[in-house]
Amino acid sequence: MTATTTDGPLELTPAAYQILLALAPEERHGYAILQEVREQTDGRMRLGPATLYRTLKRMLEQGLIGECEERPDPAMDDERRRYYRLTRQGVRAAEQESRRLESLVALARSRRLLRPDDGGQLVEEGL
Repeated sequence: MTATTTDGPLELTPAAYQILLALAPEERHGYAILQEVREQTDGRMRLGPATLYRTLKRMLEQGLIGECEERPDPAMDDERRRYYRLTRQGVRAAEQESRRLESLVALARSRRLLRPDDGGQLVEEGL
């Protein structure tokens, strides 16, 4: 079963996909999501607070993520923080998007735009 909207498969923005990846290993609060996205993209994506919270709101409405009721350690945590977790639909959407991206990379390699062992470097020879 794939994540869908009433119009078909759910299309994720790059920010939403990165948030799903950040939440895959564990639940996180907003600032921890910002840090994880920055780390997992080697600093290439830096979400601002407005983008993060607008995207989180949309993802909550779509059922991709949920808010956690329990805190990891209430004594060590700021009670104003909201923690988010992936839902089953969020996992399916992340899997679907990962497969879509994987097929695009395979196509780029078949068109000799990427080498199989180059770590993602573009082929510039002969261009």
